[in-house]
Amino acid sequence: MKIALMDSGTGLLAAAAVMRRLRPDADLVLSSDPDGMPWGPRTPEDVTAHALAVARSAAAHHPDALIVACNTASVHALPALRAALEPGIPVIGTVPAIKPAAAGGGPLAIWATPATTGSPYQRDLIERFGRGVEVTGVPCPGLADAVQAADEAAIDDAIAAAAARTPRGLRSVVLGCTHYELVAERIRAALQQPGAPALVLYGSAEAVAAQALRRIGAEPAPAAAPTGALSVILSGRPAGLPAEALAFAEGRLLAGGRTDLAPDTPAGGLAHADGVAAAVRR
Repeated sequence: MKIALMDSGTGLLAAAAVMRRLRPDADLVLSSDPDGMPWGPRTPEDVTAHALAVARSAAAHHPDALIVACNTASVHALPALRAALEPGIPVIGTVPAIKPAAAGGGPLAIWATPATTGSPYQRDLIERFGRGVEVTGVPCPGLADAVQAADEAAIDDAIAAAAARTPRGLRSVVLGCTHYELVAERIRAALQQPGAPALVLYGSAEAVAAQALRRIGAEPAPAAAPTGALSVILSGRPAGLPAEALAFAEGRLLAGGRTDLAPDTPAGGLAHADGVAAAVRR
């Protein structure tokens, strides 16, 4: 079994780490575009062009499925990716898990990039799934870039700034950028109020990994022998995991440096979409 994941940068680590835990025997192909980052400020047409290039680099490895582990690419490029690759390679997209978060009741916040926070796309998701629930969109300028660079101080500053814009008394927070899942517990620590019920964070990594297995008719097998290989492609070039990826537990897991995930990672600390429909674009 071979599963490919694509993103502009290291945001794909969260879903890749979940897939590694679900199927230690699966080969993984990680294709990203550090030369073209960030994708967020690009036009939809430009995002689509970059996403197609990254996807084709992954498709050259003949994966059984491709996970688009990027909200921006899923919004703008998913139809083009499916037109280019399906039916030969199933393509699984990602959307913020607003539906399960809203089903759990409000108030809730959606942390996302500034471009996504103000987009018709996010407004439509809120309108469709968040009716009757108090929802606040919180732009997080600089957070994805700080995570991509593994810049500890910049991560702390960006989280603190976003937390200051986030209302108190929340029940849950949707992480609307895959990069944010890599610093989930730092976000939780910044938002959790003393004496308040535990804040629930909703990510998409587990949902998209599970959906990829379903699309190819496979089952989770976490006890399988850890024989899966790892291939890394950076802007079309074969490479190893970037040093920045190893700053996160997910990157170390994929590099073979550890076999578990700490509690502050998506597998241990995030809620995900029951039935995956709300966090996955089939």
